[in-house]
Amino acid sequence: MAISGRVPLLLLAGVVPVVLRPGFATAWSWILLVLLAAAADWLAAPAPDRLGLTRSADTRVRLGEDTSTVLTVTNPSGRRVRGVLRDAWQPTAGACGNRHRLTLDAGGRSRLTTALLPVRRGDLRAVGVTVRSFGPLGLAARQRTTTVPGTVRALPPFGSRKHLPSRLARLRELDGRSAVRLRAPGTEFDSLREYVRGDDVRSIDWRATARNRNVVVRTWQPERDRRVVLVLDTSRTSAGRVADVPRLDSAMDAALLLAALAARAGDRIDFLAGDYQVRSRLRLSGTDVVGRLQDAMSTVNPIIAEADWSALAGAIAQLGRQRALVVLLTPLEPSAIEEGLLPVLPTLARHHHVVIASVKDPALEEMVGARDDVDEVYGAAAATQVLVRRRRTAEVLSGLGVEVVDADAERLPPALADHYLMLKALGRL
Repeated sequence: MAISGRVPLLLLAGVVPVVLRPGFATAWSWILLVLLAAAADWLAAPAPDRLGLTRSADTRVRLGEDTSTVLTVTNPSGRRVRGVLRDAWQPTAGACGNRHRLTLDAGGRSRLTTALLPVRRGDLRAVGVTVRSFGPLGLAARQRTTTVPGTVRALPPFGSRKHLPSRLARLRELDGRSAVRLRAPGTEFDSLREYVRGDDVRSIDWRATARNRNVVVRTWQPERDRRVVLVLDTSRTSAGRVADVPRLDSAMDAALLLAALAARAGDRIDFLAGDYQVRSRLRLSGTDVVGRLQDAMSTVNPIIAEADWSALAGAIAQLGRQRALVVLLTPLEPSAIEEGLLPVLPTLARHHHVVIASVKDPALEEMVGARDDVDEVYGAAAATQVLVRRRRTAEVLSGLGVEVVDADAERLPPALADHYLMLKALGRL
């Protein structure tokens, strides 16, 4: 049972008869009269459980974008229903305007729209629909909460999409429209053409030149159908925030841009996410690579545990023996690298081309330059020590043949994409 604001107003109006005829009997009589009226109104209210409730299909939306859910309410009874409906969602769904006035005639139907603005990735679910059905006097209402399933999947935002057109233009220059002139291990023969000033003499095809009046050179283009393996670290280090954004989310943004670029280049993409066990595994090719990858990433969250890189390396090996570009999206934290990743890197680098992509915290460099008081001097010393350890770790990785792309959250996606294009241009894929 629920009461409306009219009940306390009626009780307050009882001051008038009490003033006109003072006494406890008058006061109690008025209170009893109001309670009887409220009880009668509650008995006369239509039962809310007789209403039919259905919800629109589940939807997907990028994090930070708004969407909506539509609830259809039908009244199959022969009585008019007046009341309030609340469509409740979990807090991170960002439901607003979810309280609706409800007036349904007998056999009527109404569509109620609730706006949603998700603030967290993943599957965000409806909690329940509460209906209050008031009686004819509007004093009391019958109330019932019903579960009406509903889910909105919040996908990674892919803010680095703005860098894709410029990188695709550079990819087209490598992909036969402006063919590379030098042959490299990762290139294949494209065509023959006449020699022009500036061409490397090593590209001259002497047999073809002997059959023609002009000097002929061979052109080469990067090989297609290569393998790119994206490994997303979801261990405790990925939960750290840089500029109030989790490192894991920034790594996802970089992985999405690289996947979109590699798919356009005709390469095959494998995706792994894990910590001490594999959380998500996906093989991508063809169209809608970004959409499928976003869907797989949406439910991946950091786990407060150390990464088991031996298990993840085993999962990479299960994907195939063909040499691949393996991109490890993991923070360049010296202790975590030295204890977990470093032992498995020699074997991994022997079979694949390994790149580590890490989100760097620009606050460290800012701390190094701030030395106005004693606290800032100590902070600068600590930040310098951290940066030196990161630099040494990067040098150790380079000695193993592992390349490191270390940049802040905003610059990491284009930096990783540029590194991929550089490898393509040099024929190292």
